Amino acid sequence: MNVLLVNGSSRSNGCTDVALREVARALHEEGVETTFFFIGNKPLSDCIACNKCNELGRCILEDGVVNELVEQAKHADGFVFGSPVYYAHPSARLLTVLDRAFYSGGEHLAYKPAAAVLSARRAGQVASMDVLNKYFTINHMPVVSSNYWNHVYGAQADEVATDEEGLLTMYNIGKNMAWLLQCIELGKAHGLPHPEGRKVFTNFVR
Repeated sequence: MNVLLVNGSSRSNGCTDVALREVARALHEEGVETTFFFIGNKPLSDCIACNKCNELGRCILEDGVVNELVEQAKHADGFVFGSPVYYAHPSARLLTVLDRAFYSGGEHLAYKPAAAVLSARRAGQVASMDVLNKYFTINHMPVVSSNYWNHVYGAQADEVATDEEGLLTMYNIGKNMAWLLQCIELGKAHGLPHPEGRKVFTNFVR
């Protein structure tokens, strides 16, 4: 089993990385492998609503991030998406990537457990977590919880490293993710596949 840990910060070794690595530590204790994916800090284009991904099976915008993430998602069993908080909102860079990845390759994330983790100096994490969780809940993805909100506090990485409660929350996410992945594998071994979701579109303005 492998969990893809996506760092949505512009800093590869900042506060968000500290949180993700604590999740990874718990996963490793349970025998679950992890892969870190840093979205980088180069300019990214937002979704242009061209719908070409429906024809090509990939995002037409070639920036080397979204299609790579979807490719790795094909081989992942679970996901943790981490982000700093800006103006009570996740990183716009991460949201750009997720908009395009879920639209062009959402079937490769569906039915796989996911968690969102946030870092902030002081506030805004709850609103940011709600934004990220919505990607999971409209794509058949079980949401992995912890014993408290999935947040760490600190303006710098070394400050986050002293947030004992926040780090324990991250650790418990890893333990709960591992447990859920093991339950899913056990179900598959006993012939219990995930349900096949159906979808219909209803426009409110007719």
